[in-house]
Amino acid sequence: MKDIQIRPADEQDFESMWSIFCAHVVAGETYPFTTATSREAGHAYWLGPGVSSFVATAGGARVLGMYRLVPNQVGRGHHVANASFMVSPSAQGAGVGRMLGEHCLGEARRQGFLAMQFNHVVSTNTAAIRLWKKLGFSIVGTLPKAYRHKRLGYVDAYVMYQLLQDPDHWPTVDA
Repeated sequence: MKDIQIRPADEQDFESMWSIFCAHVVAGETYPFTTATSREAGHAYWLGPGVSSFVATAGGARVLGMYRLVPNQVGRGHHVANASFMVSPSAQGAGVGRMLGEHCLGEARRQGFLAMQFNHVVSTNTAAIRLWKKLGFSIVGTLPKAYRHKRLGYVDAYVMYQLLQDPDHWPTVDA
């Protein structure tokens, strides 16, 4: 797709973000949220305190997809990032996910994260798994039957991980 830009998300984007979020939740194939998830909970997830969210837009207006970047853990696990991605069903297959993934990896490095971990990638989400592997992630664990897929029942989920910097060059750890 041409003329796609990625920028920080803001309050004016939330209506479009909520629409994309709801489409994924209703599908029940990739995210653990249920249709009972409130608008407020969705807002906190995407735009809450401590969350860095970005949107991909077409022509500077239409939101095609988004991602959120947060520390995977607090304290001694704060150096590992976690991210979540959603692409509008109308924009899937056009490279938006890849653009968001590449941008996210750069942003994670810019923010000083040393690694990135995805905690719960649904095993049947083959397009995402293929993309994450192309972008340097490895499956480091399988969570047997950890996701309740809307159509397929219980399926596995993967933990995926990538070092963002050579550990030999990581900062010295204080005790």
